[in-house]
Amino acid sequence: MSTKDFTALQDFIENKIPFNHFLGVKVHSLESGKCTLTIPYRPELLGDSRRKAIHGGVLSMLIDTCGGFAVWSMCDLDDRIATIDLRVDYLKPAVETDLTAEATVKLLGNRVGNAQIIVYPNGKPETILAEGRGVYNIRRR
Repeated sequence: MSTKDFTALQDFIENKIPFNHFLGVKVHSLESGKCTLTIPYRPELLGDSRRKAIHGGVLSMLIDTCGGFAVWSMCDLDDRIATIDLRVDYLKPAVETDLTAEATVKLLGNRVGNAQIIVYPNGKPETILAEGRGVYNIRRR
């Protein structure tokens, strides 16, 4: 994918997927085989209001989205990517914080891509809140 395509892919991530737009997903960085996304904290994302922890579904969505777009960054913009399998390990509660996810492609085949993803509080990559592994189907156009 060329630099121009990364701009189109970034626009797609942030503006063309209504759920991403609703959650405020922003691209921090995007390059071939790597993607970093952020979601700003807001109280509506809480899953446990007693301890102010963000819902696990928000973390898993961020892991899936980040992994999928890391794989897509190594494909053509017209290709289609769909999740086959997603594994998420929740390590620590995400308490009232902006979230950052970093994905790295570990395997890219003709039909399948695999990415490893970590989630941490924005600006604190040493504090891993969750980690995941995504397997994605690639339909080439």
